[in-house]
Amino acid sequence: MLRLAEVRDAAQIAAIYRPYVETTFISFEELAPSAEQMAAKIEKVGAVFPFLAYEEAGEVLGYAYATRYRERAAYRWSLEDSVYLRGDAKSRGLGKLLLGSLLDLLRELGYLKFYAVITPPNPASQALHAHFGFKPLCRFADTAFKRGEWLSIDWSELALRDIASLPPGPPPEPIALADFARYRPDRLAELLAGAGLSGE
Repeated sequence: MLRLAEVRDAAQIAAIYRPYVETTFISFEELAPSAEQMAAKIEKVGAVFPFLAYEEAGEVLGYAYATRYRERAAYRWSLEDSVYLRGDAKSRGLGKLLLGSLLDLLRELGYLKFYAVITPPNPASQALHAHFGFKPLCRFADTAFKRGEWLSIDWSELALRDIASLPPGPPPEPIALADFARYRPDRLAELLAGAGLSGE
């Protein structure tokens, strides 16, 4: 079942994320967040942006969320993604389900550009984003140092709408997820039930 993540999911989501921090270069964090820290993140991020979880039989197998690309006001139509799966839940299409549903929601909320930041080599993440039409932009070489190695990052982007076709002037303000959930719960349920069809 695909749904919005809740604070009660924090321990399971923290457990999914921990190996990415402690054993890979996929995350540049050096200390895995506690369940309490993850709960605060779910609450903070989920009030404004989609924070999705995929659950089976009471167990969270993966999650995905969007955050602001940059904090300054003029960037507010652009976001960055994160998608993580439990180790035993990979190769089942759950990454596509989560990211596709995230994209559907972001279009509905009025966002225009979406960015992915990937530490190479990561063929699974690269293939996932390519599936949805993300276009490679550039590589920042030797940008971070973790576990004794210098690491690069690859940036790619996806236009959620054709910006050239928009009328002159500022676009409509993006809608906070909490407001969308409050005033359009039926539409939110439809989007979650659509299960990421935007890239299929």
